[in-house]
Amino acid sequence: MKKTLIYLIFLFIIIIISLYFLKIITERDIRNLSKYNYEYEKYLNRTIYGAELATLINKTVDLNEKNKIEKDEQKHFIDNKENSIKIDIKILLTKKTYPMEEFYNNDTAQFVEFFDLEQFKCVNIEYHKKTNKVSKLVFEQIEK
Repeated sequence: MKKTLIYLIFLFIIIIISLYFLKIITERDIRNLSKYNYEYEKYLNRTIYGAELATLINKTVDLNEKNKIEKDEQKHFIDNKENSIKIDIKILLTKKTYPMEEFYNNDTAQFVEFFDLEQFKCVNIEYHKKTNKVSKLVFEQIEK
């Protein structure tokens, strides 16, 4: 009887400790997700210049490559429903929306050359349903 009571107390202590560590891990994951998303959410409804957008494109491509996001035959990243990020850019002159890969694959320096002082506004952010991480940003060029 005494042995059984000791086992039950020991089991209870293990459960309490496990719940405590689970809480710590969950809080850490939430902080990491918030920090990760903030790196992109800070652009929502904000106007930036083309040079800063080019930097964001490079950062996003680097992150996709680090996360080993696959590409299609056009060298565009494929949405993996977890941690892939896409940026779409609407250009006034052509009235078309281009994926970030179009500018990245054709040399970001050219994008900076043409759009350095042009202004862009982030008009939309989307999230992965599975992970709640940012999945897509949409920028529109602003008329001067």
